[in-house]
Amino acid sequence: MVHRYGASVRATLALCACMVLVAGCGSIASSSAQELPTFPPLEVEPAAAHAAPTPRPGQPQPTVAPEPTAVLGEPKSLREDIRIRKVLETGGGFVRLKHDPKSDELYYMDDKVNIYRLDPAGSDDDKGTPVFTRADVGVEKQFTSQGLAFGPDGTLYVLGNINDKITTHAIIRKGVADASGKRTWTTLAETAPYQKSNTQFDHVCNGIVVSPDGRYLYMNSGSRTDHGEVQATKGAFPDAREVPLTSAIFRIPTDTDNQVLPNDEAQLKEKGYLFADGTRNSFDPAFAPNGDLFAGDNGPDADFPDELNWLREGHHYGFPWRFGNYDNPQQFPDYDPSKDGRLQQEFFAVSNHFYANDPTFPPPPPGVTFTDPVANLGPDANIVRDADGSAHRASDLGEAAYSFTPHRSPLGLVFDAAGAVGGGLTGDGFILSWGAAAGHLPDQGRDLIDIKLTKVQDAYQAKMTQLVVGFDHSIDAVLVQNRLYVLDNGGKGTIWEVTLPKHG
Repeated sequence: MVHRYGASVRATLALCACMVLVAGCGSIASSSAQELPTFPPLEVEPAAAHAAPTPRPGQPQPTVAPEPTAVLGEPKSLREDIRIRKVLETGGGFVRLKHDPKSDELYYMDDKVNIYRLDPAGSDDDKGTPVFTRADVGVEKQFTSQGLAFGPDGTLYVLGNINDKITTHAIIRKGVADASGKRTWTTLAETAPYQKSNTQFDHVCNGIVVSPDGRYLYMNSGSRTDHGEVQATKGAFPDAREVPLTSAIFRIPTDTDNQVLPNDEAQLKEKGYLFADGTRNSFDPAFAPNGDLFAGDNGPDADFPDELNWLREGHHYGFPWRFGNYDNPQQFPDYDPSKDGRLQQEFFAVSNHFYANDPTFPPPPPGVTFTDPVANLGPDANIVRDADGSAHRASDLGEAAYSFTPHRSPLGLVFDAAGAVGGGLTGDGFILSWGAAAGHLPDQGRDLIDIKLTKVQDAYQAKMTQLVVGFDHSIDAVLVQNRLYVLDNGGKGTIWEVTLPKHG
C-alpha cells in the first residue's frame, strides 16, 4: 500500500470514545472519577541521555513553577466582572452545544444522537427538552455523533461516524425546517470508507461549522496516527500512515445532497472538497467577526505545542512534519528517541514506542510551504518545552509560543461577532481546554482563555489571557451576546453560564 504523503502520492483504498477524539494525546482515564492532579516543580530529568539546558545568551533561563491547582468541576473566575452560574447537569457524555441563529435557541447533543433544547433560565433540575433522537435524524445504531452545526437560516447539520472492523466513514445529515418548524432530513454528504489504525489516534471526523453565508460546511477530519508513524492495523494496511481522508479540513457545498468524498487526493482536489491540509485534529472550527476561519489543533504525544490556526484554502499546516513551529524530529535519519527531551513515558505513543528511528519516514510534499500557527504572546497558556527537556514560559523571555502549552487540547472556540462583550474583550475569541491527560508541565489547562488577535502582514498573533479555571473537561461552548455557555463532558456533565462584562 502507498501511504498518504511523500512524493505527492496518496492511498486510494477505499468510535472511538469522545475522550479519545478530543484529546490531542495520551490515554485519558474516565473523567467521571478523575481529579485534577497536582504536579511537582518542573525539573530536567537527570538521565544521561538528556543534555543540560543551554541558556540563551544575555537572557535569564527561568524555571517554570507549577501553577495553582483548580478544583475540577468548580470553575472560578479570575476577574471580578465575570460571573459563573450552573445551568444544569446533563449526566455526562454530551459532546456538542450549539446556538440556532434562526430561533435563538440553544441545543446540546450526546454521542448517541440525542439532541436536547436548553432553557438557560430553567432550574438546574431541568434536564432540557428532548427534541431529536437517532430515529428522527435517520441514522443507524452504529452512527456515533460528533458534530453539530446550524446554518444562518437555521438548517441543522449532524455529523457522525460509522466504524467497521478496520475502516470508518463519516455521514452528515441535514435537517431543513418548514414553516411549522418540522425538519426534513436528508444526507448532505458522506465519505468513502477509509483505513482506521485501531488505536486511540483514530480521531475520525468531528468538528463542523457553516460559513456565514450558508453556502459551505467545513468539516475536520482528524489524523489516524499520533505523529505520522506507520499504523498498519495489525497488517491490514502495511506501511499506512495518513490517508487522503484524514488530517485535513474539507469544504462541502450545502445546496447539494448525497455528495461522496472519495479517499483519493486528486479527486478531492478536483471536486473542490480539500480546503486545507496538514491539521492533526481541529475539533472546533469557528469564524471570526471578519470572516476568517480559525481552529484549535491538538498536538501529539510529545511536548510540542497545541495550535491555533488561521485556516485558509490551499494552505498546509505541517502535520506530520511540523508541530507548532518545530520540526517533527522522527523525519530525520539520525533521530534517537532516547535523547528526545520532549518525550514523557506517561503518554501512550511514547510507552508503546511509536517514537522511533524511522528511515522510511517520507519527505515533505515537494513545493509545499508550511503555514505556522498563530503566535501566542502570552501571558498565559504559553509554556514551551525545549528539545533538551527544559521548559520555560515563552513570554518570560520576550518570545512567542506557536500556539499553546502542550497537551491543553484547545476546544470550544467562539468569537464575539456581535461586539456584545465589554471589559476590554470586545470582538475577541474565547477558547476552552479539555486539559492534559498526563505529563509534568505545570499548565494543565481546563480553563477559559481570552484570545486577542492582531493581524500582522499575512499572519496573526494574539495575546492570550486566562479568565476562568476549574472546568471538568470542557468540550464545547456557545457565546450569546455577553453570555458564554460552557459544556463540561466530565463528571456530572455540567452546562455553565459564564457572564462576561457587557459592552456599552
